[in-house]
Amino acid sequence: MVATLTSYDGGVVSNPQRLVRPQSIDEIQAILRDPAQFPSPVRAMGSFHSLTPCAASPGTIVDMSGLRQVQRIDRESMTMTAQAGLQSIDAAAALRASGLQFRLNPEIGNMTLGSAACCHSKDSLGAVEYGQASSYLTVMKWVSPGGELREASDEDEPALLEILRSSYGLGGILHEVTFRIQPLQKVRFEYELLHLSELRQEAISEAIAANESLVFWTLGRTVVMQTRNQASTARNEWIPGLRRLFWSRLGATMARGLAVTRGTPLGGVTDALWPLAEQVPYRTLSALGGFSLYEPDKMIDYRRTPSSGRYAFTFWAFPRDEWVANLRAYVEFSEEHQRQFGFRCNLPLGSYFIRHDTSSLLSYSHEGDIISIDPIHAPTRRDRPGWDRFLRAFNEWAAARGGIPLLNQSPHVTRAQVSAAYGPRWQQFSQWVAEADPERRMLNPFFAELLGEPAQA
Repeated sequence: MVATLTSYDGGVVSNPQRLVRPQSIDEIQAILRDPAQFPSPVRAMGSFHSLTPCAASPGTIVDMSGLRQVQRIDRESMTMTAQAGLQSIDAAAALRASGLQFRLNPEIGNMTLGSAACCHSKDSLGAVEYGQASSYLTVMKWVSPGGELREASDEDEPALLEILRSSYGLGGILHEVTFRIQPLQKVRFEYELLHLSELRQEAISEAIAANESLVFWTLGRTVVMQTRNQASTARNEWIPGLRRLFWSRLGATMARGLAVTRGTPLGGVTDALWPLAEQVPYRTLSALGGFSLYEPDKMIDYRRTPSSGRYAFTFWAFPRDEWVANLRAYVEFSEEHQRQFGFRCNLPLGSYFIRHDTSSLLSYSHEGDIISIDPIHAPTRRDRPGWDRFLRAFNEWAAARGGIPLLNQSPHVTRAQVSAAYGPRWQQFSQWVAEADPERRMLNPFFAELLGEPAQA
């Protein structure tokens, strides 16, 4: 019986012939060794939060939620080992009970540790060292496409681990991972609002040097700079709960509610007033001096978010020193797109600062520091086609300006765009995939197209 799976934001639908939920490593081996019962392509799935079909398959999807145990927390080596199906927010809760935390705590807490280990991720509000979760991976255990048990670590096979950190399960199914951890810490977030015309690249560089990390939110032509630094005392501890509520329910719900005015006399008014209304929380936070929280508390659990409260986004990375020029160009692009097609994103534009990081072969900050441009939107059934058209236009705009997409967070990206962005590293990755999986057991249509390879029928 063919199953139907829909991604978190509703943008990806997959109809695998087999949907299986293994409870042991032996079961994973049996799945990969039996193509007759478990047809190719075989793809491991976590919480299905990806914005692209990277986990989709017309063959077999392996739901990893049956493997979610904490194996050990080692205070001597400061590492945590757990099964790959464990969600980050649940792993963080186990660490916090011991006064510990991950080195990087992803804002989307439903990312499984398997996904964190081998897929693209981002975080600027915890990125003191690196902003990619896989950079803190020290050991990976997986089942190869042929059903054999494999293991790599940063001590024994660092070059292989560098590839595996961005392998997307194309070399097999991960079942156990080990990440670096540290003592629990408190951080503070502070806010400054600037008009786009006032923004200067030199000031951005100064802010980066003066703070542990930062992220930007653009609302209309107002830019909010959110800084992150360590804190020793509590401040406005009631605010983090409201922040989680906004992103897990209220923001998208309110944005969708305004969509009912489109095409009415009120449409123009709401389009003009909504960015101003979105600024109110940030102006309030700035006036209050920001807030403090334990770092894992910035993670958001979306498991109970209703469909009305869900949102979608895309991510392209740009060289740090070109970000202000690119942001201004993006605002012009988005305003022209609205004039031409009547579509605009209904949530704040995010921009993440991520430090130079060569820990993974397909690191999007491999060549230097980046600041991203992340359009965010809560699609309705009515404007989903407009959102998809915007994404394709944005991809062309971003690629023309030298942007780098993420394979799980940049919908509708093309082979030419990915190849141009990653250059020789993409060719190296393609060769590794062919060698690691000569029978194309794991290669779904999405990756087959990007790699220029034939997918398994």
